[in-house]
Amino acid sequence: MAFYEVYSHPALLRYKTSVCTKATVFLLVVLCLTYIPPLLVAYRSQGFWIKRSTYEEQPVVRFQYQTLLVAATNTLGDYVAWSTFPHLNNMLGPNLRIPAVSVREVDQNQDGKLDLLIVQLELPLRAEEQVYSVQLLLTFSYQLFRMSTVVMQSLAYVQHSSPVPGAKLSISGDLKLQQRTPLPHRGLHNVYNVSVIDGSSPFASAYDLDNIIGRYQDRNLTTVLSCPMPVWTVGRASGSPFQLKAEIRYPTEVISYRPGFWETIKFAWIQYVSVLLVFLWVFERIQRFVFQNQVLTTVPIPLGKTHLS
Repeated sequence: MAFYEVYSHPALLRYKTSVCTKATVFLLVVLCLTYIPPLLVAYRSQGFWIKRSTYEEQPVVRFQYQTLLVAATNTLGDYVAWSTFPHLNNMLGPNLRIPAVSVREVDQNQDGKLDLLIVQLELPLRAEEQVYSVQLLLTFSYQLFRMSTVVMQSLAYVQHSSPVPGAKLSISGDLKLQQRTPLPHRGLHNVYNVSVIDGSSPFASAYDLDNIIGRYQDRNLTTVLSCPMPVWTVGRASGSPFQLKAEIRYPTEVISYRPGFWETIKFAWIQYVSVLLVFLWVFERIQRFVFQNQVLTTVPIPLGKTHLS
């Protein structure tokens, strides 16, 4: 008569011993070698505690309609200028030129966040004046919300010069966030929510570009106009204004931040367990060999028995 297997299951043996035996010492050593070395391996392999992480977010940016424009008109230091600050305009005297200004902010993908700023200026000049260089400063309100809430005032600085007098300058670039230190993972960060330019000051030093840029660069969190592509057009007709066009995009940013406690533990736990599984597999087979072959004396008890007979 032919036989075939209808069912199978593994047999369970319990190996028992008293407390003060070599088998007990062996078990303690195995437990220590199973759970402690994986922690040391994961820690020494770098990156066990993540100190910095990143996420993506498109900032909420608004143009503050604060502008400072300086144009050098020859090589002897003559210039013309204009700003949205009345105190500075009063100090400019005959160097003041009031341009025609057009500003437009565009939400290109209709997601409720502005994507592009277009600023156009037409700077009136005298017939004998020619523009050789331009400096333009624009201020913005800059906000982030996904992790920590960041509220700050920032700026974009445009500078271009040429040995040939120009009729028009076109600039296109991205307003990029620069971080010296990562942001916290939560909370309100508004230490830089102050005006970049003190428009209420009656002193000329408050509007000096060296002072403004110097104070601004001391911050841990700034914005810069990245990858500007200037196009300098020559051949201005006599009596025509100098034209300036700036297109500034607000791209999605990669934000660096310090992870919180639970995020840090989560990544540390994943690394520890991935190494631990290898040690569990190895020492399980070592224990099976030792006890099945009675390398250390124990009393095997079949499944179903709870005591020695």
